[in-house]
Amino acid sequence: MLSLKGIPDARRTDAIVVLTGGAGRIPHGLALLEDKAAKRMLISGADPSVRPSELAAAYKVPRRLFTCCIDLGKEAVDTRSNGEETAAWVRSHKYTSVRLVTAEWHMPRARLELTKALGDGVEVIGDPVPSNPAFGMLVREYNKYLVRRAAFLVGYA
Repeated sequence: MLSLKGIPDARRTDAIVVLTGGAGRIPHGLALLEDKAAKRMLISGADPSVRPSELAAAYKVPRRLFTCCIDLGKEAVDTRSNGEETAAWVRSHKYTSVRLVTAEWHMPRARLELTKALGDGVEVIGDPVPSNPAFGMLVREYNKYLVRRAAFLVGYA
């Protein structure tokens, strides 16, 4: 089991948000939740057809964890809509701190989108999952980040 002592920012948060789309993200979020790093978790961008019982079986965690503490966000289809979906969920629960779980190469843009969607008053702590992206993916992601950052700077978001 993962210990908060082993992660870069060991502060507990109100919530964990896992963005789907890459290996290791959901298991990392589940380990954090089981270690009580937060009260509740959102899996943003879940396939609309997936059921909590299927995820519990696939990741070998008790079904009760999904019943009590995990929500599946099924509306998001990209990073921007992950931010919107997450912001609505965070506001509905009145959370003030979130641990964001995504791949390390995706973290800057995901955090940018989420922070913008949340506005002031909610702390976002990045908890990146290591991966091994191809160079081309890094270039594409960096360009996406620059475009979104520029859009926010000029007010065209």
